[in-house]
Amino acid sequence: MGTLILGLIVFLGVHSLRLVAEPWRNANFARLGEARWKGLYSIVSIAGFVLVVVGYGMARRAPVVLWAPPPGVRHLTALIVAVAFVLIAAAYVPGSRIKRIVGHPMYAGIALWAVGHLLANGTAQALVLFGAFFIWATAGLLVWRHRDRLAHVQYAAGSAVGDFRAAAVGLVAWALFAFLLHGWLIGVRPLA
Repeated sequence: MGTLILGLIVFLGVHSLRLVAEPWRNANFARLGEARWKGLYSIVSIAGFVLVVVGYGMARRAPVVLWAPPPGVRHLTALIVAVAFVLIAAAYVPGSRIKRIVGHPMYAGIALWAVGHLLANGTAQALVLFGAFFIWATAGLLVWRHRDRLAHVQYAAGSAVGDFRAAAVGLVAWALFAFLLHGWLIGVRPLA
């Protein structure tokens, strides 16, 4: 479990710099330049991600079961994760009202993804992994919404067409991942 925790500290730590140390991050960005900063950021992110994947895989070999998910929770998780994919898509698909309403749909989507996976997985390693992502994403959403209020940030109005595009992209990505990639990459077929 130590490798998983180290990976989470590295991965989520580097992704938290703007949340907890924005002046330090901005000073180093200016000092190093965009290309070197992004290169270093990418290397640290990838290293953290690899540690998370390897650590979770190691922890799965000797799972510590904390609770048994109730029957039917896989389908509830699939629904929650589908909504999460739509929110994540809304962060990138322009012209959606979802972004105006949520403000930071990527954080909201990751928090929902984590909740869904916490419901469906009752092991200690799942609690650590998905719990860490839930806490990080919820903190990020709250911090950025607070900063937006202080800065009087106004998001574009968006339209129903933008919402439809975000939903379509999100649901196609969700279906691709749920029915094909999850089993291949993670070793678990969530809807089988």
